[in-house]
Amino acid sequence: MIQTVDYHSAGEPFRIVLSGVPEIPGATVRERRTAVPEEADTVRRLVCHEPRGHADMYGCFLVPPDDDGAHLGVLFWHKDGYSTACGHGTIALGTWAVESGRVTAAANGETDVIIDVPSGRVTARVRGTEGRVKSVAFRNVPSYVLARDVPYRSARVDVSYAGAVYVSVRAADLGLSVTPDALPELIRAGREVKAALTPMVDHPDGIYGTILYDELPDTPDGPHQRNVTVFADGEVDRSPCGSGTSARLALLCPDGVLTHDSIVGTRFLGRVVDHTEAGVITEVEGTAHLTGEHRFTLDPDDALGTGFVLR
Repeated sequence: MIQTVDYHSAGEPFRIVLSGVPEIPGATVRERRTAVPEEADTVRRLVCHEPRGHADMYGCFLVPPDDDGAHLGVLFWHKDGYSTACGHGTIALGTWAVESGRVTAAANGETDVIIDVPSGRVTARVRGTEGRVKSVAFRNVPSYVLARDVPYRSARVDVSYAGAVYVSVRAADLGLSVTPDALPELIRAGREVKAALTPMVDHPDGIYGTILYDELPDTPDGPHQRNVTVFADGEVDRSPCGSGTSARLALLCPDGVLTHDSIVGTRFLGRVVDHTEAGVITEVEGTAHLTGEHRFTLDPDDALGTGFVLR
């Protein structure tokens, strides 16, 4: 029996596996990411792939933190494996930690939920009113620019790190716009950009995703963009992408607020809150909402086993 609790952050699913995962060895969360045993990876496939999930499913395993300075550790997963960072998941985890009582929170005010992820230690600052979570602002690991104005066909692209490596490209430069009806072309473009830039980017984690964006009129508080992030092997983020928002902030480095919209019209607000030698420290604010609780099983006579991915 595998138990999960499911949230969405700005439209992007996040499935938190509460029980049924075999122990994953390692002294740190980052070590565990590279040492997931087959028995545990079977659980990922079971709850991520169809018919229990889908090609764009996302979630996590809860693991011990690196030390007593954090409330929990997390391994983020998707259909193709395990990622180093996940902003929308951090927002969901902060919400869940407070709503479930895992972390004690005041009825009104802010509560920090500290989480160890493969890219480092992040903080989800949960804001509540009258006992209800109203928003979460997560403070990311340092974000920085890896390359600017790299030529790609008729476009020029930028590369930045924010817990994971992202390539950013203006959708219009590829003859596209960030709209749902253009999604097949956006997925294809995201895959092609990632494949073309991978040999050029020298980073141990490699390129995680491509951010295709539209520039919108600035708000009184700062820049305004709409994006779709295509990550892993053609997976689509329905949210504005939390770590991707940090990656955009590293490139834009605005004094004000980046209003970051998604392809489905949801929104994160991002800001630079500090400058360090390692990079800018960003804070990305959004909301997450409970969508359900599940108990998954695998019938030993089920010929589909842990499922399949159809795209």
